Formats: sequence, structure tokens, C-alpha cells
Amino acid sequence: MKRREFITVFGGTAVAWPIAARAQALKIPRIGCLIFGELESPETRAALTAFRQGLRERDYFDGQNIVFEYRAADGKFERLPSLASELVSLKVDIITAQNTPAGRAAQQATTTIPIVVTAMGDPVQDGLVASLAHPGGNITGTTFLGPELVAKRLALLRELLPNISRIAVVWHPGAFSELTMSAMQSEIAKAAMALGMQLQFVEVRASVELEQAFLTITRERAEALFQFPSTLLFVERRHLVALTAIHRLPAMFNGREFVELGGLISYGANFVELFRHAATYVDKILKGAKPSELPVEQPTKFELVINLKTANTLGVTIPSSILARADEMIE
Repeated sequence: MKRREFITVFGGTAVAWPIAARAQALKIPRIGCLIFGELESPETRAALTAFRQGLRERDYFDGQNIVFEYRAADGKFERLPSLASELVSLKVDIITAQNTPAGRAAQQATTTIPIVVTAMGDPVQDGLVASLAHPGGNITGTTFLGPELVAKRLALLRELLPNISRIAVVWHPGAFSELTMSAMQSEIAKAAMALGMQLQFVEVRASVELEQAFLTITRERAEALFQFPSTLLFVERRHLVALTAIHRLPAMFNGREFVELGGLISYGANFVELFRHAATYVDKILKGAKPSELPVEQPTKFELVINLKTANTLGVTIPSSILARADEMIE
């Protein structure tokens, strides 16, 4: 899709101003969408399509009774604060933030405009809400259960590869708050001890550090890779998956998007569905509900996705117990 076509479809800045002016005159709600990644990337298009579809199901139609303002940071954390401030200056009625970093930026930009964060790791530990049941401020949304799923993923990796013992854990220290990152490390350490596995924590603070990280992993003779949730690693997922292929490392990821690119296995929430569900929050807030009174919701379904072609390339035999539970097998 060409950029001009994309902007037209999604109501981007190039066509949003006339509509926005009319919206202000008619008091049509304006929704600010703060995106961490690239606006034209496939995953962003899929997420925004799901979000807009969720709103259409609730009778909100772009340009008729709702309009959107999009701001995308193109994967650069440092751009988020200024983009959030732009949305506040436009006096949008609600800000939807793609993830925890975007949510933090929006939180710093306003304490009055309602904020719906689509994919939070641990919103309490990250300081976004007071509690899941009673957020208490101007932020609510959904969590993909960051620390809570770590042990489950490691157990699945052991079930898939029963003879491995050395696992490299790739993580981005700045992905979430120190409390959340510590919780993830604690959870996987306890799980590894119970399973008799050794962990090698490998930090990646920027995309340029990925290749060096894999040199460290191979030097330490890790037998498999485990990925902690991270916006940075998600944006760099194509590079990350390619490196696992080059170094022939079976890897457990936290989202299907990695497996679709050639990663071996993933277990986690469907992020596109989280965006679709964000429409319910927007609807409730536009009808008068306060974010402080809307509980943060947790996913009720998690996807187990396996790439059979990658398994064959790596010489990995998928146990029947895992095949029976897989939600999707990519060939």
C-alpha cells in the first residue's frame, strides 16, 4: 500500500485537519492514537484496523461521529513525550496509547484527558494505575500479563525441548519499570530452578546491540533462547528472528508475530485482539464513564503458535502434547 493510500484509509494528518475542524464545530469526539512503532507497518495497520472495527461495531464511524489523530514514534522512545504533548494540545477527548512506553508518555502529558493503554505489562508496578480493579486516575486499558506468563513459557520450552539445560534470556532493561523487570527475572529464575535449567541473561538496550548479544549467547553455548516482552524487541523482531536462524537457536517468543516471521514457538495474548477490545473502553468513556472506575482487564485467551517449517529446519520434533494444544501451526 502506498503512503498516500494509507493516509487516506486511516484518516492521517494529510486529510485529518478539515475533518478535525468540522469535528470541533459539531463537537464530534476526537481520539488521539499514540503509536510507538511505524504508522505504516503491517502490525500497526492490523491493530488500527481492529480498533476501528471495534468502534464501528459500536456505531462509531470515522468522519461521521468520531475522528482520529495519529502520532507515531517510529520506534524511537525519545519521540513519545513530544507526540503525546501534541495530542494534548489538540484537545483530543481520549488518548489511546499502544503500549506501556506510550502510556507513560501520555501520563506525563496530561492528568485530565482519559487514556486507554492497549497493551500493558504490569500497570500497577509500572505506576500507570493504582490497582487493576480501581485504576484511580485517568488511565485504564488492558494488560497482556508480562511477568505472570514467564514461568508458563519456560515450562512450554522445556516440554518442547526436554533435554536442554542452558537458556539465554534476551531482555531489554528499559522495557518496563525496574519493579516489573525484576518480577520477570524473579519468576523465570524460580521456574528455571524448579526445572533444573541454567539461565544466561543477555541485555539488549538498543537495536545495534542485537548481533553482539548473539555472539555472547553462542560463546556461552546456550541451547535455546527465551525472549522477555519488550517494545524494542518487538520492533526488531525480524532481525531477532533472523539471528536465531543464523545461530540455529530454538526460541520461545511472547507473540505470534515472531513465529510468523520464522521463530519457533510463541505463547501469549493476541495483540490485535487487545486493540479491538480497546474500543469498549473508548465507547464507555464517551458515554460518561471515568477511567478511574473502569477496571484494567486481563486477556482470557492465550495463543500457542508453532512454526513447523522452523522446527523441521532445526531438527526439533514437536511433542504430541504440544501439537494437541497449539492454536495455530504455521507451515
